[in-house]
Amino acid sequence: MTTTPPRPRTIRPAESVAPTTDTRGLAARVSLGRIFAPVPSEFFLIASTALMLTVFGLVMVLSATSAIATAAGEPPYEQVWRQFVFAMIGVPLMFIASRLPVLFYKRIAWIALILATVLQLLVFTPLGVSNDGNRNWIEIAGFQAQPSEFLKLALALWIGYVLFRKRTLLGSWKHVYIPLVPVAALVIGTVLAGHDLGTAMILVLVALGALFFSGVRLRVFILPAIGAALAVAVLAVTSPDRMRRFMSFLNPNCLDDYFNDCYQPLHGVWGLASGGVFGVGLGNSREKYDWLPAAANDYIFAIVGEELGLIGCAVVLGLFALFAVGAFHIIRKTDDPFVRIVAGGITVWIVGQALINIGVVLRVFPVLGVPLPFMSQGGTSLVSVLIASGVLLAFARSLPVKQTAPVPAPAGRAKPRR
Repeated sequence: MTTTPPRPRTIRPAESVAPTTDTRGLAARVSLGRIFAPVPSEFFLIASTALMLTVFGLVMVLSATSAIATAAGEPPYEQVWRQFVFAMIGVPLMFIASRLPVLFYKRIAWIALILATVLQLLVFTPLGVSNDGNRNWIEIAGFQAQPSEFLKLALALWIGYVLFRKRTLLGSWKHVYIPLVPVAALVIGTVLAGHDLGTAMILVLVALGALFFSGVRLRVFILPAIGAALAVAVLAVTSPDRMRRFMSFLNPNCLDDYFNDCYQPLHGVWGLASGGVFGVGLGNSREKYDWLPAAANDYIFAIVGEELGLIGCAVVLGLFALFAVGAFHIIRKTDDPFVRIVAGGITVWIVGQALINIGVVLRVFPVLGVPLPFMSQGGTSLVSVLIASGVLLAFARSLPVKQTAPVPAPAGRAKPRR
């Protein structure tokens, strides 16, 4: 009996060579997947509050400057247009910064601090501009900038990187203080040399906030805090101008000095008081007609209270509170010490400066000359806080993703046979 041999199986060349999935198509889908990957809720919270505060600030700058500009024969929208241009620069930079990896910020920490310090030193060159006794601005091609605003972010990045590299040695005070204290004092000294105590105090808050969130021992943290408080007190006492403003703040009957140091604080409080609960209406402020100096800058919160009342002030405070909640969630959830330290410094800077500015308007603090983040008129301040918000957004992207546990199969159901 003869058996027929089996036929050899033919394999088509297309089946043996061609891959099942196009490599280029897979790479494109992976790239798009990274761009449109879901982000944590902290990302949306910080981004949305930063954008809403920026838009709110543009509206209030328009309200505070248009009437005076028209009365002076100037275009009514010139000041807000300049602020809008800086907003259009800062918002894209915020989202660009949000796409950069954490490793990038670690690598540029030293470079950022050196460049920001060199930029700050330009105020002592012919490019420097003095205003109200402070020399803290530079003017290039008709545009003024305040380099110390970028020092805040650069200092937070540098302190975060230094303490991150020494994270296993933070139990020793020597490794905590060196080189942090000498370098930070040198950087802050460049601002104090221009007689800007308000910005120097914010830089001290940035350094103390970053040091606090680094997890050092309490006694190691308290000594720099006490030293900073003593330095501020000495600088206030040794300056006749600062001492005069401080004494007017302590004066319960400030009307006696109405035309001098009490003029601006009184009109700020009167603007808030005249707004009541619902305000006098957007654009109907009376204090902005040259009664309140710096109505669009340091005292813009007074215009918010006058025109939008208690409700408008509560909205501003609520937005800053939501911003702080998102930032503190990053600090709490991150596993990277660098992210925790830098996020802590940035949060103390933005939220702390907002509280100080509002406290000055309420006469809780003496006049310090610090702007309200996102809202006060000033392009450099707006761009710097938007970039800092972008750094927080980048940190939010780096948060560990929670792994969802697989759903167990119901008991008693047989697994299907394959």
